[in-house]
Amino acid sequence: MAESNSNPMQQQQPASTSAPPPAPESQIPGPRASRLIQVFDQALARTLRANSYSNFAGCFPTPARHVPASLESVWRQLNAKLEEGAKAEFEEIIAEREAVKHINELDRLVAEARIRKDSEGESGNEPQPGNAPHTLGAEDLYKAHLTPYLQEAQATLNGTEIGD
Repeated sequence: MAESNSNPMQQQQPASTSAPPPAPESQIPGPRASRLIQVFDQALARTLRANSYSNFAGCFPTPARHVPASLESVWRQLNAKLEEGAKAEFEEIIAEREAVKHINELDRLVAEARIRKDSEGESGNEPQPGNAPHTLGAEDLYKAHLTPYLQEAQATLNGTEIGD
């Protein structure tokens, strides 16, 4: 009876020898997502460098004097745990919020906008000069939105004779 439960790993199916399927394209970090990860890694590295052994030992002068090797071991473990925890939490947030997918979508939209802008310039279809909507006042925006409806209503009224 003890033999049957001694190695539960033997009861599992053998792992597939084929390569895992490639990650979906939205999960492969694009330029912005790669930069976000790089900035996080750099910030974490700077944080860990700022937590030097001399600073740490200054907080614990008695152990630093009597058992410096043990204190250094504790400092190394603390830094390792800090790094491990920060990376795990960052990866969890990235996965939970689907940040790579959304940042890649932003990259795609920016690329499409650049292509449209470039194709407008090449085809001679320069953007029409005018006022950008964010520069208009409230009354101008109000009129701009209502003018088509008011014109339609006016045309309907002009086509209908009152008093028939």
